[in-house]
Amino acid sequence: MSTTVQGRPAAVTAAAAAPGGRSRGPARARWAAVAFVAPAWLYVAGFYLYPLASSIRMGFQDYTVSSFYTGVAPYVGWDNYSKVLHDSHFGRTVLNTVVFTAGSLVFQFALGLALAVFFNRRFPLGGPLRSLLLVPWLLPLVVSGTAWRWILDTDSGVLNHALLQLHLIGHPVPWLASTHDALTAVTLVNIWVGIPFNMVILYGGLQSIPGELYEAAALDGAGGWQRFRHITLPLLRPVTAVVLTLGLIYTVKVFDVIMILTQGGPAGSSQTLTTFAYNLSFQQLEFGRGAAVGNLLIVVAVVFAVVYLRATREQRQAGR
Repeated sequence: MSTTVQGRPAAVTAAAAAPGGRSRGPARARWAAVAFVAPAWLYVAGFYLYPLASSIRMGFQDYTVSSFYTGVAPYVGWDNYSKVLHDSHFGRTVLNTVVFTAGSLVFQFALGLALAVFFNRRFPLGGPLRSLLLVPWLLPLVVSGTAWRWILDTDSGVLNHALLQLHLIGHPVPWLASTHDALTAVTLVNIWVGIPFNMVILYGGLQSIPGELYEAAALDGAGGWQRFRHITLPLLRPVTAVVLTLGLIYTVKVFDVIMILTQGGPAGSSQTLTTFAYNLSFQQLEFGRGAAVGNLLIVVAVVFAVVYLRATREQRQAGR
């Protein structure tokens, strides 16, 4: 007659037990969990934590080209940050970054919300049209930037040709060569790139609003604007917070579009903090100062990442 322990055969329980009488089951489960998690932690450590730690360390060092060969980079404390903050181009670069980020966010969100509301209604070919609007988001930024550089060319660009044919301008506009128009041009291209992201997320938020609310409001005599103001906007607020926060994080670190279109010029008129860090590090070879600017951008991104995480946590709690 065989005996059992908690419903399991005694032989099986004895096989799973360690020589000292301790069960090996939990230990094996812990090692299996470590084996599954370790590759992810190695990836994060190698590709995120190590570069981040190196950038922070470099921001406090006098890092030159010879430092890559000798490994000698004297510690200079906050000197790199002080030089960056007192740089004659820093103030204008920060202003350009704020204008570029704010202009991109406002128009990306407004146009994305308008398109999301438009496509929330059922009509023929709505699905294919919505898919076509995702093309700017799916294209590599190098391709988009190169295409827009050709479109905005002063002499042979399609945009100037169309505006001249419509008699909206009297002479070609130097979109990318003028210190007055370059920042506007790169902002417009970035708006075009970011509209699909805003539309997709906001469209998903609109799909989660019950249609019965609109029907009840219509029965009470509410017009289209009143339904949008008192139903759509309040119920879309959690999604709006996520879209704006993610959009800000993505926009403040935009580099590809600006470098392809203007490289921050002419005369620094379209330079943002990302291109400023690139110029310091790889053109002036001031790696410590370039790392200092990059670290300032990391601080900004981390602040808004915390805001994003809090917004998503509140959204999950509200959905329970």
